[in-house]
Amino acid sequence: MQMVFRWYGEGNDSVTLEQIRQIPQVTGLVWSLHDLPAGVLWPVERIEEMKALSEKNGFHIDVVESVNVHEDIKLGLPTRDTYIDNYKETIRRLGKAGVKVICYNFMPVFDWTRTDLFKEMEDGSTALFFENAKVEGIDPLELVKTVTQTEFTMPGWEPERLEHLEDVFKAYENVTEEDLWNNLQYFLEAIIPVAEEAGIKMAIHPDDPPFSVFGLPRIMTNRDSLKRLVGLVDSPSNGLTLCSGSLGANPANDIPSLVTEFADHIPFAHIRNVKVFPNGDFIETSHRTEDGSVDITGVVKAYHDSGFNGYARPDHGRHIWGEKCRPGYGLYDRALGIMYLWGLWDAFERASQK
Repeated sequence: MQMVFRWYGEGNDSVTLEQIRQIPQVTGLVWSLHDLPAGVLWPVERIEEMKALSEKNGFHIDVVESVNVHEDIKLGLPTRDTYIDNYKETIRRLGKAGVKVICYNFMPVFDWTRTDLFKEMEDGSTALFFENAKVEGIDPLELVKTVTQTEFTMPGWEPERLEHLEDVFKAYENVTEEDLWNNLQYFLEAIIPVAEEAGIKMAIHPDDPPFSVFGLPRIMTNRDSLKRLVGLVDSPSNGLTLCSGSLGANPANDIPSLVTEFADHIPFAHIRNVKVFPNGDFIETSHRTEDGSVDITGVVKAYHDSGFNGYARPDHGRHIWGEKCRPGYGLYDRALGIMYLWGLWDAFERASQK
């Protein structure tokens, strides 16, 4: 397992590279060019700047999260081929820079949905929270105000996407899940050969949460959808970002079993915990198994027993010790999460050597 850490770039992250360097065995940055809108071609010079900065601080840039997919591709509009051509050339440029994995998603409109960015927990910490009843009764525009009130950019909630929110929702009125699957297959059939040539593994992220929100179609939600995805294009470059927290928001998803079944198709792992309540609400907790509803101990064991040598990162953390940070992406709880994951891994490694 190769531990990496998501970083949003200079001037756009409360966490510094110096701080990340002090977390044991974090070897790479998970990065993106967050100021670029979906669909544009990534400039070579910007990629090289990020590579130089990372390597200067002792990190590799093997994992990009994300190269966002333009909405026209998801909708299957005639304009999609232009955006797919840009995507293919961006893949080539990233491959030349040494990138090994590109995480992406195929979620309509919103990349993720929460109703409270700083829900207070019993111990005084705060965390991202999803309240079913609020989503059922809220106007999407009101949710946008909640999510974008932070001083940091919020991936998946980019201004250029949200300023035309009503039009985008209207465009999806007659789009079914099967339509979305067909559009995803069209996209993958176009880009996977390019990814193979570039030495890059494409790794789709599950829907977050893994069920329909605001009536929008969602297709990456469970074991059957993961199986269908890897079968769309038979290639080692067609893979998964298996996110234990996203899939774990549905208690029916057995995450350790999914890791075991799809181990050969997972170049990138997001490992985090969520506590799911009987009414379907959920809140993001510490990574510790006992604090949430996901068997993180079993998840790490499944990765270890499968001989996983891909990239992993602690995903969203709580906001603790008064830290002011991007929601879900502070330093302290993610660093604690890394040490918990390493502790589990080391214990399984020691046991296997007896």
